[in-house]
Amino acid sequence: MDTPTLPLEIATWFAGRDWRVRRHQQEMFEAALAGDHALLVADTGAGKTLAGFLPTLAAFCPSGGTLPEGLHTLYVSPLKALAHDVQRNLMTPVAEMGLPLTVETRSGDTPSDRKKRQRSKPPNVLLTTPESLSLLLSYPDSLTLFAGLQRIVIDEVHAFATDKRGDLLALSLARLQAIAPGLQRAALSATLANPEAFRAWLAPWGEIDRVRLVHGEPGAPAEVEILLPQDARVPWGGHAAIWAIPQLYERIRANRITLIFANTRFLAEYVFKHLWDANEDTLPIGIHHGSLSKEARRKVEGAMARGELRALVATASLDLGIDWGDIDCVVQMGAPKGSSRLLQRIGRANHRLDIPSRALLVPGNRFEFLEATAAKEAVDEGRRDGEEFRPGSLDVLAQHVMACACAAPFDGAALLAEVRSTLSYAWLDEEAWDRVLQYVATGGYALRAYDKFRRIVQEADGTWRLSHPEQAARHRLNAGIIVDSEMLEVRFGGPNRPGRSLGRVEERFAAALRPGDTFQFAGVNVEVVQVQDMELFVRASTKAAMIPSYGGLRLPLTTHLADRVRAMLVDRAGWARFPDDVREWLEVQDWRSEMPGPETLLVESFPHAKREYTVYYTFIGWNANQSLGMLITKRMEERGLMPGGFVANDYSLAVWGLKPVDYPAPLLSPDILTHEFVDWVTQSHLLRRAFREVAVIGGLVERQHPGTRKSGRQVTFSTDLIYDVLRKYEPDHLLIQAAWADARSRMTDVGRLGDLLDSAAAQLTHVRLERVSPLAVPVMVMIGREALPQGSVDDDLLLEAESLAGEAMRGD
Repeated sequence: MDTPTLPLEIATWFAGRDWRVRRHQQEMFEAALAGDHALLVADTGAGKTLAGFLPTLAAFCPSGGTLPEGLHTLYVSPLKALAHDVQRNLMTPVAEMGLPLTVETRSGDTPSDRKKRQRSKPPNVLLTTPESLSLLLSYPDSLTLFAGLQRIVIDEVHAFATDKRGDLLALSLARLQAIAPGLQRAALSATLANPEAFRAWLAPWGEIDRVRLVHGEPGAPAEVEILLPQDARVPWGGHAAIWAIPQLYERIRANRITLIFANTRFLAEYVFKHLWDANEDTLPIGIHHGSLSKEARRKVEGAMARGELRALVATASLDLGIDWGDIDCVVQMGAPKGSSRLLQRIGRANHRLDIPSRALLVPGNRFEFLEATAAKEAVDEGRRDGEEFRPGSLDVLAQHVMACACAAPFDGAALLAEVRSTLSYAWLDEEAWDRVLQYVATGGYALRAYDKFRRIVQEADGTWRLSHPEQAARHRLNAGIIVDSEMLEVRFGGPNRPGRSLGRVEERFAAALRPGDTFQFAGVNVEVVQVQDMELFVRASTKAAMIPSYGGLRLPLTTHLADRVRAMLVDRAGWARFPDDVREWLEVQDWRSEMPGPETLLVESFPHAKREYTVYYTFIGWNANQSLGMLITKRMEERGLMPGGFVANDYSLAVWGLKPVDYPAPLLSPDILTHEFVDWVTQSHLLRRAFREVAVIGGLVERQHPGTRKSGRQVTFSTDLIYDVLRKYEPDHLLIQAAWADARSRMTDVGRLGDLLDSAAAQLTHVRLERVSPLAVPVMVMIGREALPQGSVDDDLLLEAESLAGEAMRGD
């Protein structure tokens, strides 16, 4: 069979650059010609984005005959910055080939007049996000806007397909397929552990055979190095790795551009501050994270694209796809938490397939050294990890139903069939569907008497429509999936003379500030002038500053990486490759106690400072360990063991009290998830917090009205009132059910916790010691500091850790 030939314009463009069309790019072109959907898995720098757009570019080549009109291709990415970067890179071949192709972006930052014009006179290619696409589908003219749509390209699909944004996109894909039955779907990723699962997600009606799996040409293997202290030991505790700043600064001086990743916004600010303090050459060093203003982010992105910065400190806001080819080294501060995440970040360096990407891992403590080693070896072996798919969320489905009603009246049975065509909601039965419809129509049984919750009504012929036209505007004002902590704008000046914006901080942080207080933000020391409405007014300051503590979930340690670390701990022959102090740490642990291998749940008990401590080496991540700590202390109370508290990290949980735990097995019984867990979640604020999010996503509580926006406190007050009503009068309400699902998975990671408890009886090894063990030191030194921002306690940790370590490492 002859290989389909690319149009003359594209072939000439490749030849003019002395490039060749890579095999996977040709295969993506062939898949489109055959009418197939396609999933491309290829290394960073392999030309994935161009491969996804080749069929679109070919369609607009004049040599091919009649040119398409209107909206031809949608591009969906998880980040607004990525869409803007793709637009910049896509316009180069379009201009050089002379194609009559228009390309625009659409996101929350797009001016309203342009958004309106895009619906009546759309570009040929529209670059957007899942949320903006869902909003587009809520307009009546979406039925004509998308009628001629030929192609949708989903970039970095691994980053959001398995979460609620993926649910929303899956529902939008089903809607688009109904409007344009010939629509072809393409998805791109560099880091998929299980491509078959993503093929199933991409396939309409689960027709996985219609999704062609395309593997990219292999690239040069990454060169990954772990930075170790010079003339010092690997730290016992802490996470910020500030010990490495002098060495890191020398690397920055030696490189053209260095991209430095931190796992949290706080840590990014903290690392940036210390780098700037060490910046004796006044090198241009920037910072980028999601709380900075749009203008500040764009300014930094532009400076990086032009090669004007020597270093940039960033968070996950720059994990994906931004094409800056001059970066010659990527640094990971602290533990990477997953091999796929690390590989994604490494791919920011060089961004070329034939040149190795260079990366430097900087562990904050000894467990993080092991984790960094595990991640390096996984990358060297080409092993990936990732999130599992789960059933679609009901609050997201309710939002989609409302969007469909805003576009046009709908038939319930037809929309159910459309929803079931997705992998996320293939499980949905008619009873669950009817509950969703009734919720959108009335708010549920307990709220049906209130007109404000009546958003759709059913006609005599069975179709559903909006209860009032104003419901459409209210939906578009409030729809979305990402429910951040409420944020206040940080702005120079005062209420009467507001100046430029620096970015945003959490409302709960700002609420604790008084005039005259100082903090550091965007690398600048500022003093509080006044807090008014949703704005925090500041002025520049020379005073010593605090640093804002950002909320949000920590990056979870993947099961794959945790298993690798546990295997290292029992691979005694492999310890020879570790630094002397790390090897000695493990050898003394092995001599004094036991090692927590893959098939062992090690629990150690020992006295310390007039308390009784028990340390559980679980390796299930901070979130799950926090949940386990809450449950174990509750059960200890019931059994008279007088617990005093607990502290957790990714690898272990330390619990203390006044009485020793001689038999830990009853504290690790699986029934703790049916008794203590339910009591804890319902009596604490966990379920209320989860309910707040699903109530906002599901449209029960509105954050914005025309001209006004509720504060986080107002939203919380509203959701708490409704929550109390539903808990009392309708405990099986749809959103209570959705909140429970969130509380079990995202907020407590009960799945990993359940797996641990199920195996605890068979794997439990309990060791009673006369004093603290070497492996316990990293978690023990966090006691009393766990509520403080990571990084700010590192100096104190060094002092206490040395004292505790001396006790743990004694040979007697």
